[in-house]
Amino acid sequence: MPRLLSEDQVRQYKSKGYVFPIPALTADEAHATRARMEDLEAREPDLWMRSKIKPYLLQKWMNDLMRHPRILDAVEDVIGPNILAWAVGHFDKKPHDPGFLAWHQDGTYWGLSQPDGVAAWVALTPSRRENGCLRVVPGTHLKGQIPHRDTYAATNLASRGQEIAVDVDEADAVDLELRPGEISLHHIMLVHGSEPNHSDTRRCGIVLRYVAAHVRPMDGFKDSATLVRGIDPYGHFASEPVPARDFDPPAVAFYNEITAEFRRRKETIAQRYQTERQA
Repeated sequence: MPRLLSEDQVRQYKSKGYVFPIPALTADEAHATRARMEDLEAREPDLWMRSKIKPYLLQKWMNDLMRHPRILDAVEDVIGPNILAWAVGHFDKKPHDPGFLAWHQDGTYWGLSQPDGVAAWVALTPSRRENGCLRVVPGTHLKGQIPHRDTYAATNLASRGQEIAVDVDEADAVDLELRPGEISLHHIMLVHGSEPNHSDTRRCGIVLRYVAAHVRPMDGFKDSATLVRGIDPYGHFASEPVPARDFDPPAVAFYNEITAEFRRRKETIAQRYQTERQA
């Protein structure tokens, strides 16, 4: 029996690659999480640019969020009981923000041995079509790896303007509209994206990225993760420290070490891209 999702929702995730809306945080928890994030923005305005991958090593409240029992119950229902938190992202669109995410598959860039991972999108403000909510193309996680290209488009929120290199029928897309405290789950191979914010209201959320413990990194660079439920009998990822407080020195030192690996990885990918373009 599933822990949180219904059996129909589990079947939908398997066949369509997503499920929403899932009540996870209470209204008070969502409000408190947003308040902590806005306080962080005021104190450390460039933190999101400096720490796009593992900010939970720097912020205790974010580390606590990725361990939220209702979120983990939903994640367990789709990837099993042994769960590693691998990354956390912050997606914020101010009113009339032109930023968008072109259609893409997360798993293209995760460098993992298997696509046994899921992204939990946690809404901290209303997330609606008019303010640029997450959009998905049902069933595309079953199509395997789709070719991607780098566009470096100025308003594409992806690091290199990544997008899939095939056309998508917009009529097939589903808008994952959420209220604050609700989450959506999507498979890491599901084609998804988002439109600009055409409204007068902010759209803000945090995405928590989880993988099953048997998954391993494949690109030769050191990678790390945090065991948040179950056991990890494999040890494919370096074990991450749990910060005792915000900017806890041991966690900051580990963060600096592991993000240096990410920078080397990014440089290698960029060099490979330039070589392929010149060939």
